[in-house]
Amino acid sequence: MHRCAEQGPDESRLTGTRDRLLRAEEAARLADLFRLLGDPTRAQLLYALLESGELCVCDLASVVAVTDTAVSHALRLLRTAGIVTSRRAGRMIYYRLADVHVRMLLDLSREHLRHELPRQDQFTAYPVEGA
Repeated sequence: MHRCAEQGPDESRLTGTRDRLLRAEEAARLADLFRLLGDPTRAQLLYALLESGELCVCDLASVVAVTDTAVSHALRLLRTAGIVTSRRAGRMIYYRLADVHVRMLLDLSREHLRHELPRQDQFTAYPVEGA
């Protein structure tokens, strides 16, 4: 039997967890951020900016192999969310990552992906009650 079924939840532990839990508004904003990062084209654009420092729309379109229109749309979403920023040089607009936190998030995400993941048959099967 599980401890919870025998003794009930550990209230002292749950209180500390509740105190540190994301507020609903923060959780919604975090989910929105991950949804933005969850698009493969936007992810490639962000990594292109991570590697190059800054690029214009036509350079990004060439690197990622999508249309200028698709890049512009993606950049508008990313800029509105504060993930990228831009600067104007004459008629050209150059885009770059907004700050070091975005760089860290991308670096950590890539590092996480590079870890060797266990094969499905290596997971330990745990019995499920009622199954």
